[in-house]
Amino acid sequence: MNEYLASLERDLSPIEGGFKEEERRARSDYDSHDRDQALEIAYCAYRSEVYQVRMYAVFLFGYLSQDQEVLTFLRENIAQDDNWRVQEILAKAFDFFCATTGYEHSLSVIDEWLAHSNPNVRRAVTEGLRIWTSRPYFKEHPCEAIERLSALRNDPSEYVRKSVGNALRDISKRFPDLVATELSAWDLESKETRQVHKLASKFIERNAAHTAGGAASH
Repeated sequence: MNEYLASLERDLSPIEGGFKEEERRARSDYDSHDRDQALEIAYCAYRSEVYQVRMYAVFLFGYLSQDQEVLTFLRENIAQDDNWRVQEILAKAFDFFCATTGYEHSLSVIDEWLAHSNPNVRRAVTEGLRIWTSRPYFKEHPCEAIERLSALRNDPSEYVRKSVGNALRDISKRFPDLVATELSAWDLESKETRQVHKLASKFIERNAAHTAGGAASH
């Protein structure tokens, strides 16, 4: 195992941007090993000081996340990682869990993670499921996505709030009326909510300005 870890570090450490090679390597190892072997590799790789190898490990954990122990490790341990690139892969791993489980069947886990005290856990959901309404279940039930995201409009973490605002803006491109109705009900007293509102309403306001400009020209 130590030799394999050394080969991972040698192969992945030169990669400065993106995640495709880490993802490809993790998928290949998942497909070519039994579950216990893949778990052993993932836990070993995650102990690496090379962040690219930890990214690889998180992809591998994502493929193994139907195991409750692995899902808990993602939530409680990997969410503590101080490298933002690893946190980006945590979001992808969580989305893979939901896709494999089925988004509707994952609602209780989605809600559990959205209520977690660690902002990295909350953002893994808000960011991982983007674009929310391109995902099964949320595509047919956009209000379910809007409601969950809107509940975090006063989140104490700016990191989470930006993700929430951008996710709502994504949804507004397809469901502008639903998002506009939700935003109109917000109390904009706090700067946190105003920040999310500003991000979430960008597309709606741009369209409104364009429509108004077009009407004035006639």
